Amino acid sequence: MVPPGRSADAPQPVGDDDTVASDDRRDGGDSGECEDDDEPASEVAAALAAVDPALADAVESALAGRSGLVAVGVPLSLLPPILAARERSTGEPWRIACRPGVVDVLGRAFALGTAVAEAVATDALELRVHPDGGEGAESVADDDRTAQRILFATPDRVDAVAGPTGNRALVTETGSTAATAAARTAAARFDRARPATVDMPARSRLLAAASDVLDERFADDVAAVLDALSYGEVGRTGTVTDQTLLVALAARHDHLFWDLRRWVEGESERGGESDGDTDIDGGETGPDVGIAPGQELTADRRALVDRELIESIKVPMGPGRPQFRLRAVDDALLRARPEEVLSVLRGRFALPVTEDGTLRRGPGGGERRPVWERKRTR
Repeated sequence: MVPPGRSADAPQPVGDDDTVASDDRRDGGDSGECEDDDEPASEVAAALAAVDPALADAVESALAGRSGLVAVGVPLSLLPPILAARERSTGEPWRIACRPGVVDVLGRAFALGTAVAEAVATDALELRVHPDGGEGAESVADDDRTAQRILFATPDRVDAVAGPTGNRALVTETGSTAATAAARTAAARFDRARPATVDMPARSRLLAAASDVLDERFADDVAAVLDALSYGEVGRTGTVTDQTLLVALAARHDHLFWDLRRWVEGESERGGESDGDTDIDGGETGPDVGIAPGQELTADRRALVDRELIESIKVPMGPGRPQFRLRAVDDALLRARPEEVLSVLRGRFALPVTEDGTLRRGPGGGERRPVWERKRTR
């Protein structure tokens, strides 16, 4: 095999360690690493930092426009360029078999997970995962090296990631007996992989549910945020997570905390025990969204209140404990465009706090305008 567009006697390395199980890039944009050095990178962004982005560029270029693709041994690092290439292609679903653990990470990756789920829902991709314990281990026909390699195959062409760690290259074989044999190997490896489901909703389904359970303005905010986020830019770790972001977006539209939780959780029915934040009443059906367990939002709500970005107002609504209405009280949060909200949150969370976690005020910082005097400028 030879690198695409290069002769066999002059291969050029274009990649990095393909053993890393995650990555993040989108159309040559932000790498997804956090701007704040104190904020830990998401699982997706952390892997991107260990992988040469030139490999992703080479993969996208090599795959765009191809039909009937089978990909095996795929790490999370190469899903973004695969998605980008698929958008530039037509035809039957691409068959993608990922390494163990990749699909689990997608269930915690807000931007990338919803994008992959959308591709599966629209029949752009068929997603599978190789079994734990080594891909191809159940077949004596595959030698050890082939069973572990990343292969992208169509009937008359195979691209593979090759080379030592830190000096990876994408190499290509076309129109030969070797290419045909490698394509058969890739198809056999895909067939042995097990079907996989991403534990994130498809993006279109997520937004439709947001409009139904909350309102169209909130759904529009979420859509704008997803369009602006680079894969891995925000995750489930650190002080500002994707869940913090969603609570802040809901507060910009004065939504009930319970309704936000219901949308995030995707409960089939209201019921069960309250965590003290909401009133539980039975019988109402909600869409199956399933971004995260609703109870996880409580810590984010309290953190946003402590940082004086939002208020959490008790609203008596019949028998039981009062519900909370989320309301943004910070001018910067209210005036920000949706795609700027994450930056506003990170800026506020970077400010010093007291021992009890509340915002530390400087001289002259003891006053705040009442919420009823705030002026919306959006």
